[in-house]
Amino acid sequence: MKFNIRLLYLYLFSFVGLLITVIGSVQIIDLGLKTYVFKVSEYSYYPEPVAVGGKPTISAEEMTKRNEIEQSNQRRRQLSTSLSMILVGVPLYLYHWKTIKKEG
Repeated sequence: MKFNIRLLYLYLFSFVGLLITVIGSVQIIDLGLKTYVFKVSEYSYYPEPVAVGGKPTISAEEMTKRNEIEQSNQRRRQLSTSLSMILVGVPLYLYHWKTIKKEG
């Protein structure tokens, strides 16, 4: 097997596709573990409400509701990012790896 620029390109992009896929998969596993196994993602996104004129601006229930909504939105954003990485990485890897196998 002789070395050329085309082969270097194919191996490089095959590696990049594999790396993107692995990172996306790790993020999905991390999200699943944090959400369903360890329940780590239960932290407050909003600061405590500031009292204006002696009365609080929002109630504790409203703050809890906002935190839950923001946590849910954050999980969706992370899942979307992870899936998009996998959906880009897998075809990138497979195409370049199959091309390497054909030429080899």
